[in-house]
Amino acid sequence: MQDTILFDLDGTLLPMDQETFIRAYFTQLIKRFAPLGYTKEELTGGIWKGTYAMIANDGTMTNRERFWQVFSALVAHDLDGLEAQMDDFYAREFDKVREITHPNGLARPIIDTLKAKGYTVVLATNPVFPRVAVQTRLSWIGLKLEDFAWVTTYETSHFCKPNPRYFEEILKTIGKTPDKCRMIGNNTDDDMSAATLGMETFLVNDFLENEKQLDLAAFPHGTLEDVKNWAEALPALG
Repeated sequence: MQDTILFDLDGTLLPMDQETFIRAYFTQLIKRFAPLGYTKEELTGGIWKGTYAMIANDGTMTNRERFWQVFSALVAHDLDGLEAQMDDFYAREFDKVREITHPNGLARPIIDTLKAKGYTVVLATNPVFPRVAVQTRLSWIGLKLEDFAWVTTYETSHFCKPNPRYFEEILKTIGKTPDKCRMIGNNTDDDMSAATLGMETFLVNDFLENEKQLDLAAFPHGTLEDVKNWAEALPALG
């Protein structure tokens, strides 16, 4: 019987359009760091290449280490203190990006319902951001890091979706097997890749991401409202 539910964040618990989010994110990032001498090209190029490096990470270092390894080689500035400034950005200016999101009041009830019934709840967001950035995004839907048994961030993760080893690392950390878990997300590639381990999945299609134009009939799917109804119908554990 399943006792653990994994949730994606962006586009799933946090309703948003990914492209709109990226534009708003870079707008705030450039506003913060351009006065310090960083060009738009440096910032966007460095962030993207660092992100791609994390997605391709082979587990020999954390995603945080991989990102800064790549980013530091591309930015022609003194990087002393830059990581701390980045964390400060994610705690402050990044909060303005909430204006492009579409909170619908469902996330908090879903998480509260599952926890009240004894289920382990994991935030399986792609770990390409630091912990503070995840914390800020969670605040937009009335949630906190502490609401989850485990949260994947770039400081502690060694892989990214859609690499199955990302999910293996989560399972090892929380001491669960795939048959005990269900992954809920909005991306047919990243989130549904959990099925390769034998994990059940559910595709949230409110803000669907389906770059490969896969047949949705291949996945159990529905809205976040459907997830709420499903959670309410689950039996309590224990």
